[in-house]
Amino acid sequence: MDSSIGGPVASRLRRPSWRDPRLMIGIMLVASSVALGSWLVSAAQATTGVYVARATLVPGEPVGADQLAVVQVRLDPAQAGRYVAARAGLPLDPVALRVVGSGELVPRDALAAHADVAVRPVPISLDTEPAAGVVAGSLVDVWSVPTQPSAVRSTDGAGTRESTPSLLAERVTVAQVARPSGSFAVGGKTVVHVLVPTATLPEVLAALSSDGTVQVMLVPGTGG
Repeated sequence: MDSSIGGPVASRLRRPSWRDPRLMIGIMLVASSVALGSWLVSAAQATTGVYVARATLVPGEPVGADQLAVVQVRLDPAQAGRYVAARAGLPLDPVALRVVGSGELVPRDALAAHADVAVRPVPISLDTEPAAGVVAGSLVDVWSVPTQPSAVRSTDGAGTRESTPSLLAERVTVAQVARPSGSFAVGGKTVVHVLVPTATLPEVLAALSSDGTVQVMLVPGTGG
């Protein structure tokens, strides 16, 4: 039988040419996917060296390299810009502007030059032991307490007025607490160093030199 008679003969498949645009597009898509995957993996594994506080930093405290450590963390560019990067180094003669807790990443706005700190440490000797939460970095209210609150007659003829405790400074930071120990524990007084804003300093110093007492009251939720 003649083989030329019958159904149609299947055409021979051609090997794709390098000039075939479909092949070129496929190669470009594969290459782009590989490059994008490599970039995503590298970006996910990238870390930034930033400073972390070894111990609590309080406003007005000079900050040295020995008080900080460098840790590698994964941060996006927006987050990384909020913290002090190790590669950028510390500002010249830095001091803390606000409390930075132990183990906390150091924000860029938490450090500044000494001239920018508008608080001064004031020691307050207490007749009674403060709350256990009164530690470095906690917040306290400072009160002036008259020796004997009583009704006194005013000199302007306006009648009598009550001599009662008054708030001198609100939510100020504790820089240091010195509690008596050893042979000085009995009868000794705890001294709390608080960071008083310069605008409030005259009232606090006047109260400390008066016949009354000055007390510090812990702000709930801020103690150690």
